[in-house]
Amino acid sequence: MPRVLLQSFVFLTLGVLATAPGVLGHEGHAHPEPQRVPDKEAYRPSAIPDRIVLTWNGDPAATQAVTWRTDTSVHRAFAEVAVAEDGPFFSFKAARVEAETSKLETNLGEAHYHSAVFEKLKPQTRYAYRVGDGENWSEWSQFSTASEKPEPFTFVYFGDAQNEIKSYWSRVVREAYRDAPKAAFLLHAGDLVNRATNDGEWGEWFYAGSHIHRMASCIATPGNHEYSSASGERALTPHWPAVFAFPQNGPEGFKETVYWIDYQGVRVISLNSNEKQEAQVAWLESVLADNPNRWTVITFHHPIYSASRGRDNPGLRELWQPIFDKHRVDLVLQGHDHSYARSGLMTHKNVPTGATNFDEEAGTLYVVSVSGPKMYTLDREPFMRRAAENTQLYQIITVDGDELRYEARTAVGRLYDAFTLRKREGKPNELIEQVPDTPENRR
Repeated sequence: MPRVLLQSFVFLTLGVLATAPGVLGHEGHAHPEPQRVPDKEAYRPSAIPDRIVLTWNGDPAATQAVTWRTDTSVHRAFAEVAVAEDGPFFSFKAARVEAETSKLETNLGEAHYHSAVFEKLKPQTRYAYRVGDGENWSEWSQFSTASEKPEPFTFVYFGDAQNEIKSYWSRVVREAYRDAPKAAFLLHAGDLVNRATNDGEWGEWFYAGSHIHRMASCIATPGNHEYSSASGERALTPHWPAVFAFPQNGPEGFKETVYWIDYQGVRVISLNSNEKQEAQVAWLESVLADNPNRWTVITFHHPIYSASRGRDNPGLRELWQPIFDKHRVDLVLQGHDHSYARSGLMTHKNVPTGATNFDEEAGTLYVVSVSGPKMYTLDREPFMRRAAENTQLYQIITVDGDELRYEARTAVGRLYDAFTLRKREGKPNELIEQVPDTPENRR
């Protein structure tokens, strides 16, 4: 038999043996086929803290919130914090805070979620913290408080993770961490998971982010997939208030979904595009009118200008964009469309339906992005300065005085899009395009 054919025969034979049920081992014993580990076992809680995530529900210069999960045997939980030091003896100086505990019933069973807030912290200070029940503790992790005044910082923005989170989103969030390990926070524009009440998917989200969630604070706005009709009517998943501790400075009826956070000269605002959009208008007007920060970034899930075919949101655009224009919002970060599109400077009055010229010199810059593997067909429009389909991305954004620098990178870290916004006294922002000289990613 010719050598090439012989090799093919051997590989084919080995492949058949490797996939046949009851394959014989070296000793002639049949090995059972591997079985998938059920989510209930893979993501079972215990007395040891897991799903630890940093958030803010107060001033980032003086407070830090942390939430975590245990099984229901833990009824009293604590968080400890101390100024981090070069050596290990900081722990002797740790202050203890008792956590608030609530029960969450999920499709995989019951768990306890715990939330604690560290207060009266020093600005621009590195802290170490751990959480536990007094006997079963997490490791010591670290965070830094913000400055009380504008200082340069970086954050990372993600579009939808949503599907196959453990398999495909893990590489994106970890690549982003490699590129921006000192990021002040990670901003998620909704659809963190696919099925809002599926606890296994929340387990995947925490698995993917791993220790990153314990070191960089999370800012998130809910997507439509954070809503469920399991209780009979469509409502925000109970996971949201259990998993996160966001500010409660929003309008009535939008607890921890509509809120604002000021961070070193930037006001970050989360809106809820899933429901009662008009009810958020008066609150948004007041938060933008009384804004002492130089920069304003807004995030919500459903795009003002959609990136994918058949997904336009004209009602949302008519309702919210004039407010953005009035108060000169700098940047809007969105998800939902599972493709990438980034505009130039745009205003509502200058972009009537059917307009073909989007080269403007004033207005807000809009981005739609996706970080997970679910992809939609791009609907290329003239307003898009850079677009992509079939591409997983993360965005690194740095604010430094009068400049906001933006980079969109693919899952392998390749620079795909970039620009700089520059503040000018008494004038609109200057947009400096820095798009790489590479073709757009299309199917």
